[in-house]
Amino acid sequence: MSGKTLMLLCACAVLAGPAIPEIHAQDAKAPEVYSVTEVVSMFGPAVNQQIYRDGNKAVIDQTSVTDGQTTHTRTLYDLQAHTAISWDATSAAADCGKSAFSGDWGDPFAMSESMRADIAKQNAKETGTETINGVTAKVFQADSPMGVAKAWVDAKSGFLWKMQITPKGAPAQTMIEVKKVSFAKPAASVFALPAGCADVAKAPMPPTESERIAAETGTSGADFSNAIMGLASKTSCSVLLRVVKAGTMQPVSGFQVAVDKNIDLDHPAGYTNGLATNGHITFGGGSIQEMTAQVRNGTLRIADAPAQLYIDLGFGNAGESASLIYRQCAGPETVLLFVVKNPAKISDGADWLWVKSGKYAVVK
Repeated sequence: MSGKTLMLLCACAVLAGPAIPEIHAQDAKAPEVYSVTEVVSMFGPAVNQQIYRDGNKAVIDQTSVTDGQTTHTRTLYDLQAHTAISWDATSAAADCGKSAFSGDWGDPFAMSESMRADIAKQNAKETGTETINGVTAKVFQADSPMGVAKAWVDAKSGFLWKMQITPKGAPAQTMIEVKKVSFAKPAASVFALPAGCADVAKAPMPPTESERIAAETGTSGADFSNAIMGLASKTSCSVLLRVVKAGTMQPVSGFQVAVDKNIDLDHPAGYTNGLATNGHITFGGGSIQEMTAQVRNGTLRIADAPAQLYIDLGFGNAGESASLIYRQCAGPETVLLFVVKNPAKISDGADWLWVKSGKYAVVK
C-alpha cells in the first residue's frame, strides 16, 4: 500500500505545480475502528480492497484479476506487535507467511492525509462540488503542460475519496476511488486466521535482513547493503570482490569468476555455461569474460565498475551462483562480498553485500 501511495503522489506531483493549500484538514485524531472499501489502480489492473480495523487489529483483503486469473489475498496486521500474517484466501488449505513491518501498514486515513497534504502543496483550484458515492465532495483540479490532476475531497472531513489523472493526449486514469466508509465495529470473524495459520502465528519472527546479515558477518547489519537490489550509485568506483564463508568470514578460494560489464537492462543477455565433469565452467553469453586469472590473494579488482554488472561465480561441483549487481560506491574502492553459507554446497544460500563501513570495508 505504501508503495502504491508513493506512485500516486509522484503522479500528482508530475501533473501539478506549487502551492495553494485550500483543502480542509481532517480531524486531529484518525479513527481506529472502521471498514473502508476502495479500488486502487496504480498504472495496472484494478485492485479491490476491503480494509478493516478495530484498535490494534487490522485486515486488508485484496482481490484482482490479471489475464483471467483471480488473485485474492488477506493480511492480518497486529499494529502493536508490528507483525503481519498473509495467506491466499482462495485456498482452503492456505499457506501463511509471517513478517514484520514498520511505519505505514496501509491505513486508508493515513494515506488520505498524506495525499491531501501533497495536493495542498500543488497549484490546485477548487472547481465546484460533486456527489461521489453518496458523499458531497469538493473537486480540486491542477493543470500543467503534462496533463490534469483531479481530487475529490469530503467537504466536511477532508477525506480523499477519489484521485484521477489525465496525461496529455491520453485518457483519464482513476488512481484510487473509495466506494464506502463505515465506522461500525467490524465483526470479530473478520480478524480470524485460517486453521492452518495458527502455528505460524505462534512461531517466532524470522530474522530481518539486517539481523541475518549481522549473524552472517558477526558485525552490524548497518555496515552492509544488498548488492542485488536498489538503485545504482551515480558515482563510479573500483570494486574489490571477495568470497567469504558466513560466520567465520574466512576467505573461500578455488572459485572461478566471470563478469559482464556491458549490461543493457532493456535487452538482457542470455547466458549459457558449459560444465565439465571435473566442475570446470566455460562461461558464455552477452559480453561476459572470465577473470579468474586476475584474482590476487582472494580478491578480484574490477576497475571503474559500471552502474550494473553481471557476476558469475563457479565453485566446481559444489555449485554456481550468478547475479545482476547494482553498483553502490562507499568510496573510490568499495568491497563487494559474496557471503556463502556452505562452500561445499552453494545452493544452501548466500548473500551479495556491499560493505559501506566497518572492519570489512578495507582489504588487508
